Amino acid sequence: MNEDETLVHVTHDAPWLPPGGRAEVVRRTTPPRPMSVVRLLLRDSDRVFCVPRQGTARLDLPMLEAARDDPDGTATVRELAKRITGEHLTMQFVGAVRNVVEAPNDGYEWSAPLAHFGVWASDAAPITDGTWVRLDDDELQLRDRHWYPLVN
Repeated sequence: MNEDETLVHVTHDAPWLPPGGRAEVVRRTTPPRPMSVVRLLLRDSDRVFCVPRQGTARLDLPMLEAARDDPDGTATVRELAKRITGEHLTMQFVGAVRNVVEAPNDGYEWSAPLAHFGVWASDAAPITDGTWVRLDDDELQLRDRHWYPLVN
């Protein structure tokens, strides 16, 4: 664990990871490496801006897979922010979900043994279509998102 990081939550034997894999939710000030996915957190009081997730249509924070030549995700999140808000923003790195997978299987598509899924926050307003969702909205179940402990 990095000295600027606080472990918020751990899921041992995470069911979405290969056997023995765990997911760690960490708060930190600097993006870790390797970054696999970036997410943009736009918040208005107790609501967050969400868009339909590709493939499932479930509402989630805007996201983009990090480019291979962007190991900490900073260039990718700037691109995502431009798409969502129309501007280059000042953003604060909030933290990440870290997959720890010692023995990846054929279906696991992320880097191993570590893969990070980072969350950056901004006060900007979105210009794209999406939905403001209350964090405690039981119908939309944001609580089951891996990033949820970072915003709660």
